Amino acid sequence: MESSFEHSFVPITTSASGNGLAYRPDVYCYSIQFVNICFVGDPKKPEAGWALIDAGMPGSAHKIIKEAEERFDSAPQAILLTHGHFDHVGAIIELIEHWNVPVYAHKLELPYLTGESDYPPADSSVHGGLLSELSTFFPHKGIHLDDKVHPFPTDGSVPGMPGWKYIHTPGHTPGHTSFFRPEDGTLIAGDAFATVKQESLYKVITQEQEISGPPKYFTTNWKAAEQSVRTLKDLNPNLAITGHGEPMFGATLSDNLKLLTKKFKEIAVPEHGRFVPDNNQIH
Repeated sequence: MESSFEHSFVPITTSASGNGLAYRPDVYCYSIQFVNICFVGDPKKPEAGWALIDAGMPGSAHKIIKEAEERFDSAPQAILLTHGHFDHVGAIIELIEHWNVPVYAHKLELPYLTGESDYPPADSSVHGGLLSELSTFFPHKGIHLDDKVHPFPTDGSVPGMPGWKYIHTPGHTPGHTSFFRPEDGTLIAGDAFATVKQESLYKVITQEQEISGPPKYFTTNWKAAEQSVRTLKDLNPNLAITGHGEPMFGATLSDNLKLLTKKFKEIAVPEHGRFVPDNNQIH
């Protein structure tokens, strides 16, 4: 296994970094610098096991392991990836080596996780804030997880997470995946959309909440991204934990997802950028 950025450091930290909170008895969101990961499993039911969604920032493995050990007495059954950008797989190699557990991702994301492909470099021309300008320096290389990474099952189930289903939500990346539990409307959306303006360094640091599309500087297919947001809105979730920003609930979530789908072009799509489509392709 190898990664070109696993020991790199991005000096950006939000006011929420290092904080964790259970938004369901078995859904715990933990913030690392400017990205969220999730521990899914009830610590009061250890026999049921648990799973980790995403692997945080480079250099964060010790924090993730410490947080997991305080919550559970066992290794996760699996690590599940929404996608393979550096801030979602930053500690993945160290976590695999520590726990020796399988990793799962959508089949269309596997080339970026098996050394076959690199992501396009971040597009700082989308503007929108200082973080967009700094994104030029963000790692974009793929990683090589050897035989530790596997595609999700074809039946829509999620390994280690009974009652959940995975949903292909491309746009930000080709194989981006979200996770949904119909029983209680819990959505873990990764970067399909955000609840903070991720391009603005000030808003990221303060975690000022507002509905937004996927991070503009790394999104490569805006038509697919729009459809993915519509797909998630139609699920009628009542809790959404996103990769960036504070979780959103109930009527606030519903109203904001309706707003985002209605005004996706105005809210989400940058005016300029390498991957910005013709105006007639986004509603």
